[in-house]
Amino acid sequence: MPYAIKFHRTGGPEVFEWQEVTVDEPGPGEIRLQHTAVGLNYIDVYHRSGLYPAPLPAVPGLEAAGVVIAVGKGVTDLTVGDRVAYASGPLGAYSEERVMAADRVVKLPDNISDEVGAAMMLQGLTAQYLLRRTYAVKKGDTLLVHAAAGGVGLILCQWAKHLGATVIGTVGSADKAELAKEYGCDHPIIYTQEDFQERVLEITHGQKVPVVYDSVGKDTFMKSLDCLSPLGLLVLFGQSSGNVPPFDLGALSVKGSLFITRPTLATYTAKREDLLKGAQELFEVVSQGIVKINIHQRYALKDAAQAHRDLEARKTTGSTILKV
Repeated sequence: MPYAIKFHRTGGPEVFEWQEVTVDEPGPGEIRLQHTAVGLNYIDVYHRSGLYPAPLPAVPGLEAAGVVIAVGKGVTDLTVGDRVAYASGPLGAYSEERVMAADRVVKLPDNISDEVGAAMMLQGLTAQYLLRRTYAVKKGDTLLVHAAAGGVGLILCQWAKHLGATVIGTVGSADKAELAKEYGCDHPIIYTQEDFQERVLEITHGQKVPVVYDSVGKDTFMKSLDCLSPLGLLVLFGQSSGNVPPFDLGALSVKGSLFITRPTLATYTAKREDLLKGAQELFEVVSQGIVKINIHQRYALKDAAQAHRDLEARKTTGSTILKV
């Protein structure tokens, strides 16, 4: 029988257990996958901790790559042996095998490995909708990206630079500043040593920026707003420091008729055609070397608890995978 990481209660990484699981045969519109690599993402922490409630017991994870080993009735565009990847619910990626809705997975191109596929789908598709749909970045824009040395951050820096933008990014250390700069961040700001709001004003000569990509949340929210030029957009796509507290929307008018959005990948890829279009754009920039997906950490799937400890301690950079 295949194994999976399960948790029966919410809490810290210690709630994870390595257990045998039963995997059903695929039903209509479904496929059965044998995973080869699983992506590690901060949203996995939210599910494990209970910040994002999930029915228990649960197998965490929303992203993986693998091989199709069985197909259900009505599945016509996938066959046994196809290499595929996904970044979608329901939970269950931290497993050796699983059943998945066929319309939620995409075929991997021959020139993209399973490891890279598992490492890039959730973070890469997130970057795609952030840069191409939530705010359509254009040549000459200046952006602020928080957690610029993280998985999504490094992709945002590279892709935005390719689109002709100037990228300002916040990071937590000198090493992460060097990494972000290597990946296209023009102005890394070490937030533990400098006030990022003041630095944004200096870098932009007081003009501020039209968009801030913020996955940090509580600790950066107010200053992120103060980095925006009039009619600017705060894209709050995560909350690694905690939820943003209640906020008086009247402040948006005072600060320059600002906009705030709280997007999710699930919404932006709910339609099959949007998923395929986003994946195709991602595959193109990765295949062309515009966006490099370097896997900086690898753990065995059964060691997922340690991977979570390191992720929460901010010891990881870029992409991390769990090897199956």
